[in-house]
Amino acid sequence: MLPPLSASRSQARTIALTVVVLAVILSALFLWRMIKNGQGEGWQQQAVPVAAVMVAPRDVPSSLNAVGTLTAVREVTLSSEVAGRVSDIHFAAGSSVRAGALLVQLFDGPERADREAATAKAAFSGIQVARSEQLAPTGAEPRELLQQRRAERDQATAAVRQIDARLIQKQVRAPFSGEIGIRRVNLGQFINPGDPVATLTALDSLYVEFALPQQELARLKRGSTVSVTSDAFPDRIFTARVNVVEPKIGEDTRNVTVQALLPNGDHALRPGMYVTAGLALPALQGALVVPITAIQTSAQGDSVIVVRGKTALTGGKAEIVPVQTGRRIGNDVVIDKGLNPGDVVVSEGQLRVQPGAEVKVARIVRTEGR
Repeated sequence: MLPPLSASRSQARTIALTVVVLAVILSALFLWRMIKNGQGEGWQQQAVPVAAVMVAPRDVPSSLNAVGTLTAVREVTLSSEVAGRVSDIHFAAGSSVRAGALLVQLFDGPERADREAATAKAAFSGIQVARSEQLAPTGAEPRELLQQRRAERDQATAAVRQIDARLIQKQVRAPFSGEIGIRRVNLGQFINPGDPVATLTALDSLYVEFALPQQELARLKRGSTVSVTSDAFPDRIFTARVNVVEPKIGEDTRNVTVQALLPNGDHALRPGMYVTAGLALPALQGALVVPITAIQTSAQGDSVIVVRGKTALTGGKAEIVPVQTGRRIGNDVVIDKGLNPGDVVVSEGQLRVQPGAEVKVARIVRTEGR
């Protein structure tokens, strides 16, 4: 057991240490309050520099966009009308041919021999008719014989034409000018009617077919302009004209099919390609447009930061304003609801801005159409 004097000294040290700790805490609180109420009154948060755009109404182009498919205006799978053996091939795969060009010849030896015989018979019939026409008027031959020989001559001539038609069936010719695809037959091969020889496609013009919702039917007009873009040529915009609007609405999709004619003089585009088709509509007048970078998206929806104040073009207080966005135009977006003409909207640097904070407009941004 400690002596009474030692216990008193230990208790005194504990009390002294407690007093010192309390004094430090009170001093710290007093100093913090002094900074806040005294020296802190002269300190102000610095304005955040941002880039902004002043919203002004303007006319913007309007269009309906859809995914389309390119189809050939003229395309056919070439084949023979009759069976036969391939005796000659007059084309190369991938080559361009003109209308009427002979592509494949089937063996036609028997038909040519038949034609020679029929031609000789027709010539002899013609000689007999000429002789009867001289003798019949004099009564040396009956008129019935003249009529019979004329009929025989006509039959012989028709037989020649019939053989000529059979000879034509032994040939495969190009029905129109275009580009030949992969060759499907070989020399000496026996083919049957309908067997594919090759495909022939005219690439000078193509169809663009795409579907739009039935609600847009009233806006679809024949002759309207369609802008066509393809991933294969990202830097090019092709122009087509609406050729046909399908009169029947799709029963499953309730969409209306639109077909546009697309000139393709350089043969850049090919049938079967997927493209993006934009049907041009009358310009949207008085639209409010801001850069797409000004839009902030969250679970509550889209919003922008508007600079409020008498000198908003140079700076002011930040206010978050909910907006309803429309369609995009390049790097800009149309604001359907939420903004008014003359509003100054922060387009860059808004991530550093808190609601109600002071902002400084360091740079004015212009939209693409201004």
